[in-house]
Amino acid sequence: MSNLARQAVMSDALRRSDFDRIATYVYRECGIRLPPVKITMIEGRLRRRVRANGHSSLGDYCGWLFDGDNLATEREHLLNAVTTNKTDFFREPRHFDYLVGTALPAMRDAGIGRLRVWSAACSTGAEPYTLAMLLDAFAQDRQGPDYGILATDLDSEVLRIARRGVYPAAMLDPVPAALRARYAMRANDPKRGEMRIAANLRAAIGFAQMNLMDERYPVGDPMDIVFCRNVLIYFDKPTQEKVVRRLTECLRPGGLLFLGHSESIAGFDLPLKTVANTVFARV
Repeated sequence: MSNLARQAVMSDALRRSDFDRIATYVYRECGIRLPPVKITMIEGRLRRRVRANGHSSLGDYCGWLFDGDNLATEREHLLNAVTTNKTDFFREPRHFDYLVGTALPAMRDAGIGRLRVWSAACSTGAEPYTLAMLLDAFAQDRQGPDYGILATDLDSEVLRIARRGVYPAAMLDPVPAALRARYAMRANDPKRGEMRIAANLRAAIGFAQMNLMDERYPVGDPMDIVFCRNVLIYFDKPTQEKVVRRLTECLRPGGLLFLGHSESIAGFDLPLKTVANTVFARV
């Protein structure tokens, strides 16, 4: 694409009618609400798809997408483009304090030999790798149970990053120094400014693509711990309740569900009881 054509694309605006079609499709496919205030954000995210498909404008791309019946082939790229993937190591640390200080000792003392843990909506992997650090250290240092982690996300691009386990070194600043030294390795070339998660932690995590709008979550045997944090905020209330219900069905009795600190299950008729701030046990 010529520089002139590229400039034309960058100055292009997304028509409200096209935004509404995208918002309706995204809501139907993955439950995410895109209010009109998001139109500028969506414009920016879709311009890469405009270029990748050789279109001259956002309007041309949307016409190709909807009127040209290309949703099936473009679906994964479109959903990857519009999903938000904010994540950090040790994000909302009080959850991890509760996990290590209360939940893991109780599960060890109950005689659980192997924990099944699920990081739903894992983004680029900071959450499941945080969990792996804590679970591995607890197993090694405090005679805790063995563990396996399932990490899922709708976005195939962030899963590719997560599987690789390589991050800018600054991204690991929230990790306590002892854990960082134990479970992360600096790149051989210091100019790259990267760190890689230790091989034993990468091996303990299975990454898979999953849509929380699916009627069933094929996660196998009941989970002991489920983290699904800062995801419900993108859903409306009926969708939130459906998702939390399905997550709860994946927990064993006494298993724990961790939601984001700004999320609530108030008004939901679910077999859950509060055991800590936005931590719930299945009853």
